[in-house]
Amino acid sequence: MLNTMTMSQGATDAVDCKQPAVVLPTIAVIGSGYWGKNLVRNFASLGALSVVCDSHTETLRMLGEQYPQCRTVTSFQEVLQDLSIHAVAIATPAETHGHMVREALLAGKDVFVEKPLCLSAEQGRDLVALAKERGRILMVGHLLWYHPAILKLKQLIESGELGRIQYIYSNRLNLGKIRREENILWSFAPHDISVILGLLGEMPNAVQAQGGNYLHEQIADITVTLLSFPSGVKAHIFVSWLHPFKEQKLIIVGDRKMAVFDDMEKRDKLILFPHSIQWKGQIPIANRADAQPVELDSLEPLREECRHFMEAVQQRRRPRTDGEEGLRVLSVLQQCQQALEGKSRATAVLPAAVPPAKKYFIHDSAFIDDGVEVGDETSIWHVSHVLKGSKIGKSCKIGQNVVIGPNATVGNGVKIQNNVSVYEGVILEDSVFCGPSMVFTNVFNPRSEIARMHELKPTRVKKGATLGANCTIVCGTTIGRYAFIGAGAVVTKDVPDYALVMGSPARVAGWMCECGVKLEWTDDNASCGCGKQFKRTAGSITHVAE
Repeated sequence: MLNTMTMSQGATDAVDCKQPAVVLPTIAVIGSGYWGKNLVRNFASLGALSVVCDSHTETLRMLGEQYPQCRTVTSFQEVLQDLSIHAVAIATPAETHGHMVREALLAGKDVFVEKPLCLSAEQGRDLVALAKERGRILMVGHLLWYHPAILKLKQLIESGELGRIQYIYSNRLNLGKIRREENILWSFAPHDISVILGLLGEMPNAVQAQGGNYLHEQIADITVTLLSFPSGVKAHIFVSWLHPFKEQKLIIVGDRKMAVFDDMEKRDKLILFPHSIQWKGQIPIANRADAQPVELDSLEPLREECRHFMEAVQQRRRPRTDGEEGLRVLSVLQQCQQALEGKSRATAVLPAAVPPAKKYFIHDSAFIDDGVEVGDETSIWHVSHVLKGSKIGKSCKIGQNVVIGPNATVGNGVKIQNNVSVYEGVILEDSVFCGPSMVFTNVFNPRSEIARMHELKPTRVKKGATLGANCTIVCGTTIGRYAFIGAGAVVTKDVPDYALVMGSPARVAGWMCECGVKLEWTDDNASCGCGKQFKRTAGSITHVAE
């Protein structure tokens, strides 16, 4: 069975932005060493480089001479405080990524960060949630998804050209830069994991890894990883920085054709082999066929990656390798590391994992924190995040890009449409309907500079209420049973049972039956076509038993 994991490749979802899009973004590159200097070169050639930030003054001096149009600074905080800078590209050691990404998002900057996103899945989930909360672009530097060969491979697999994928084999080997702040798994494997997850469109359900520590007893120099997927596909990843020559090769074996991507080849980087296997007398016989080179666009992947980030910032569009994609890779990396250390045995507990005994559905791209309760027959869809301490009842439907919690309560039979955040302090009783992009608040007078989470004002939405698309529910209010909040309304005070409210601020504009039909009155009595009867008194109505 194939788990349908939607990669963000080519996604065009709009990002909720708190500042208007700019004609051409101004970008600061943070870190201009081994890899950062390549980002400096490309953003400069694309006309977006504004600042280079590095702790080495001699490096800055040389870059300042090479790129006189940009400023050079040694202070990251100076970059964050500069309102003329729209985005940052972080190319510092991996151990600094989590902190620097968080600071940049809090400062209102869009962020491109080299792989990995950070060094723990828990921190990664927090960064993805923060980017969404702040309406910021978050993109991870998984370079191969901007390589013409990988994009072509994705097309070939999706079109069925290779047939059913059987296994994948990846080598990333070199005798080159040897790091001490991270092992070979975290340095080399993110690229291959990213590609494999994206090509297969699913997350692994088991992980095995082993390696060798030769130069330092605490740091792996080579690792071999086996990923097993629900569809039956196996993927092997071999990475080493103790190899006599450089090799970057990806082999995809399908039951119709085999594909080889060799990034070291000068000319034919992607080749198809239409080999076949025939059975004769119960013996499998291999039939070899001529290689078929695949024509590719001649594009520099890093330049395309930088251009893609600029377009995402300009157009407020989700990048191909967004934070969610980076988090999926980070989750697998963390499981590989645990297997490498002998802390797990061929099992992976990924953010979207669902205990087999449960009878609910959680999409592979959703994130469910520890300590969350989810009722039977509930479904949680693409890139939604349920934070710790939250409780979701039975038979709920949670749409895309929904955030719940922490410590939020959702009753049975609740429907939450796309792009809704149910914050801490919000309680949704049974059968509540939350329309697309409607808004809850939980602090009455928020300030970025003042912590007010201890001043949360609770909001309760009672049974059967409907909250229309794009409406806003100001915290500290109670929405009555079967009340109906019109689209775009702003609710600033309690709403009675069965009331229809509209406008800003919302005012009572009528009364609704439990079936969702507006009631027509004769004096103070109303009968609905569904058979229910109501009586009106001052400021409220009551349901009269048939």
